[in-house]
Amino acid sequence: MFTDERLEPVEFKSCWKKEIYVSDAGAQTQDLQVKDAVCQSFYANEVGTQTERDSQIKLTLAKVDDESLAAFLRSVEPLFTKCIKSNNKSRAFEGLEKHPENEAASVTCTHTLSYSELNGELVVLAGNDKFLDLSTFGRFDHEDWCTHKAAVGTWNLDRHGVKEDRPDSVIDSSCCVMCLQFHPENPAWLAGGSFNGEVLLWDLSQEDDLLLATSGIGDDAHREPVVRVLWITDTTKKTQLNIISIGGDGKILIWKVDQKKRKLRLIDGFVVMAQSLPPSMKVRGVRGDKEISLTSIVFSHEDSDTFLVGSESGCIFKCNIHAKGNPAGSHVASSVPLRSPVTFTYHPHHGPVQSVDCSHYNRHAFLTSSMDQCLRVYNMLQAHPVLIIEPGEGYLFSCAWSPASPTLLATTTESGYLLLYDLGSGKLVPIHRIEASPSKQPVFTLQFNSKQSQLLATGDGVGFIRVFTLSKDLLSSTSQKVEQLANLITMGAE
Repeated sequence: MFTDERLEPVEFKSCWKKEIYVSDAGAQTQDLQVKDAVCQSFYANEVGTQTERDSQIKLTLAKVDDESLAAFLRSVEPLFTKCIKSNNKSRAFEGLEKHPENEAASVTCTHTLSYSELNGELVVLAGNDKFLDLSTFGRFDHEDWCTHKAAVGTWNLDRHGVKEDRPDSVIDSSCCVMCLQFHPENPAWLAGGSFNGEVLLWDLSQEDDLLLATSGIGDDAHREPVVRVLWITDTTKKTQLNIISIGGDGKILIWKVDQKKRKLRLIDGFVVMAQSLPPSMKVRGVRGDKEISLTSIVFSHEDSDTFLVGSESGCIFKCNIHAKGNPAGSHVASSVPLRSPVTFTYHPHHGPVQSVDCSHYNRHAFLTSSMDQCLRVYNMLQAHPVLIIEPGEGYLFSCAWSPASPTLLATTTESGYLLLYDLGSGKLVPIHRIEASPSKQPVFTLQFNSKQSQLLATGDGVGFIRVFTLSKDLLSSTSQKVEQLANLITMGAE
């Protein structure tokens, strides 16, 4: 029915288009005329003069009117004194720091220490007090009762010719020593906690038997590894110091030193229980008196009765040494009554809390690090953190405030780095990222030296301790930095 049809094209010729004729034409100006000319003076004169040296000339001091000079000084002294006092109160140049171009690096590694007889897959916990660097050589990856060889080593960094591969003194231990703390007044006394739950006290001034006292292993001892020990003031006798220990069994125990019986006697204690967890973390069917495994403890620098503890659950608890909370369950055996010390619970991390530290410059500021890869700054009066830092370096283990600078803090990472942050810079990136493990192993611990604040020690997972020296530009403490920290804590609380 339908077929394709092709028609011939139809052409319409233009009735208006005509041929266009083109012609070329040009125009040019006349040639430009150019002339060169130079100018130069023709005459130059040099004149010099010099006095002749006359050895016969003698110099004499000008005559001074002492009375007139004294009168002048008396007249201007009040004005100078007023200006000096005004300058001392001025904050115009506060925070201004000099940075010479040839200044050395702000952080330098001065020592790399290790114990050659126990090198390998070992964890180092480093601590320091006064002029000593202290370390324990053990492990974290236990799967059963600890029976392998371990030791405690001390180095005196103030001594000439430090042997970096051999401690000055070595204390052999039958199991891993998980934590250490020097006596704040007697540098020869050293407290420690073992993987088997025992609290120990050594006297480094002894020649033969260094073990001064021990808690032993029993109902009063910890049933899990002791993770922290601290020296605290006795609540009844302010001149005496006791040892407080925490463990994975949720217990917080206070020990009195009995040198005659060579024993640590339990005099008080607490236990952190599931009833203190926030409602969002409570599990149906779990008893409220079930213990919460603890990981870290720190006391407030302003209030000796207040302390903070971190837990494997991720929670941080505010506690008081005089708290009389709910008693522990009947399944907890102890010669002294154990009660909950918790007075407040903070918004938890999403992983175990590895370290807690209180600021030296603000009574409400404290710092936490966790395996959720977050570094947090809290206000003690507020449940939620005021600042969260995520370095992106894996798990964060130890953290600490600098005792010399209000806004400087440090943390160690799973990837083997030491990170330094300055909260006063307004940036959430580290001002220094330092390799703290030669073999990229996790760095489990760090600690500032309490007497020499420029020293910072770290310990990694294969037996190496590195001691760093911080330059003066990181150690300045000004009222401006104190105010910056206070503003951060206060604004976060609002």
